[in-house]
Amino acid sequence: MAIIDFGGVKEDVVTRDEFPLSRALSVLKGETIAVIGYGVQGPAQALNMRDNGFNVIIGQSPKFPRDWERAVADGWEPGKTLFDIPEAAERGTVIQMLVSDAAQKAIWPVIKQALKPGNALYFSHGFSIVYKDQTGVIPPRDVDVIMVAPKGSGLNVRRNFLSGAGINSSFAVEQDSTGRARERCVALGIAVGSGYLFPTTFQSEVYSDLTGERGVLMGALAGIMEAQYSVLRAHGHSPSEAFNETVEELTESLIRLVGEKGMDWMYSNCSATAQRGALDWKPRFRDAVLPVFKELYERVASGKETERVLSACGAPDYQAALTKELSELGNSEMWQAGKATRALRPKEAARAIGADTKGVTGRESN
Repeated sequence: MAIIDFGGVKEDVVTRDEFPLSRALSVLKGETIAVIGYGVQGPAQALNMRDNGFNVIIGQSPKFPRDWERAVADGWEPGKTLFDIPEAAERGTVIQMLVSDAAQKAIWPVIKQALKPGNALYFSHGFSIVYKDQTGVIPPRDVDVIMVAPKGSGLNVRRNFLSGAGINSSFAVEQDSTGRARERCVALGIAVGSGYLFPTTFQSEVYSDLTGERGVLMGALAGIMEAQYSVLRAHGHSPSEAFNETVEELTESLIRLVGEKGMDWMYSNCSATAQRGALDWKPRFRDAVLPVFKELYERVASGKETERVLSACGAPDYQAALTKELSELGNSEMWQAGKATRALRPKEAARAIGADTKGVTGRESN
């Protein structure tokens, strides 16, 4: 493992230089990797592994024809490499649980029945294992329980793989039955296209992930955007101006500078006026939201957020309710302004953004 200094704290990471694809292929030689779920992470990880030369099959319920048809369109053959979930789980030696967290609870009895001694049970999220009291997902003692958690949506897992960059992922071993769990885990991390892998635990991953999704990565970001947009509109700014100053400049310019070399570098490459204002207001926003983040983390650690996910996402009418919520979001003035703004971007950029991302649009499956 390579020792990397992360802001004064040294951590061990695994890179593709020290664990190349050839080694991963050797470790997983003879394994059949059954990807359960072809909704979001499933397509990205499965296609990456197939492109890398691994023996991959898909387990997808025909009850979700959209995902089944997507798998067929991606070249998975019914009866050969595409099966219903129970049969795929029976055929696999590595069973990758890539359906949604609520769906994992629902299908667990089928998966548990199919597990054989020496199998590896793979997750990309610590949810089902850490909150086992609520999910009922308690693996038998004679299987490896491992995790590779890409730090991005399925779209970016696939996009980064196709670009050759790879996406960074965390990895963890919860249960080592065979004595090979760690090696299998890292090999699978390389197989799905990770650029590098950093160690974690199932609990650390799920606590940080649930906090991040509800916070900076998605919930807080969307909420802050809505707040700023509404203030600008209330003071007479046009929808296009409010959207550009709230979203477009962030996503198309500033965040790319942050990603390239960090926040301080982005500040140093902006105007003195923007620089001074950002530095002055940053502590006020930090202090304002810190209590919210503390409450959020406490709810994650206590299992209250898990209870909410399982009760809401497991409801029979959830998809209809979700469609309504997302429609209201998409049809809001701010995101309609965003649709018009995106249409004005150069066609070359639009094509690059949409390339090779068909069917790979998020983090979970149905």
